[in-house]
Amino acid sequence: MQGKLIVISGPSGVGKSTVTKKLAERIGAVISISATTREPSPKEKHGRDYYFLTREEFEKLIADGKLLEYAEYMGNYYGTLADTVKEHLSAGRDVILEIEVQGAKEVEKKFPDAIIIYLLPPDDNELIARLTGRARDDEATIRRRFENAKAEVAQAKAAGIYKYWVVNDNLDNAVDKIVRIVHKEKTGDNEK
Repeated sequence: MQGKLIVISGPSGVGKSTVTKKLAERIGAVISISATTREPSPKEKHGRDYYFLTREEFEKLIADGKLLEYAEYMGNYYGTLADTVKEHLSAGRDVILEIEVQGAKEVEKKFPDAIIIYLLPPDDNELIARLTGRARDDEATIRRRFENAKAEVAQAKAAGIYKYWVVNDNLDNAVDKIVRIVHKEKTGDNEK
């Protein structure tokens, strides 16, 4: 049986990575590792967190049609390697993509039956607290990320591709909601 493609999007600081990891554990899904041209943070490893590529390497993947989707965000490319995702899906494994709105629009065109979910913060104050709490950006960068986050939420609403909107007010509650969404989409069962 073919696996299901699950797309998780949301603004910077909303907790996408944490929700995605917990969701993958709960449903036994594979998290697609994105490629990017941005520099790794001190804790990130190539091949585990991202495939860290040069701009030239990334642009060759684009030219060769090797990406399921890609986008440029804050001056860096991000994208999903198509072959890896297709191999997992063909083997019957569910695959989670943690991508932004532009990429989700591309995926939706190629996989119209994908489960596409947008993760929202409880409110602006909580989002600012989360961005600040990461302690990796200066105040100007945090402000820019916050403004970008607000613009991205508006862009997501305008895109019309997100069937589900989940507020990440509590990690376990958000993951529980998404598990129920995935179950419903895979089985057609609206009871759980």
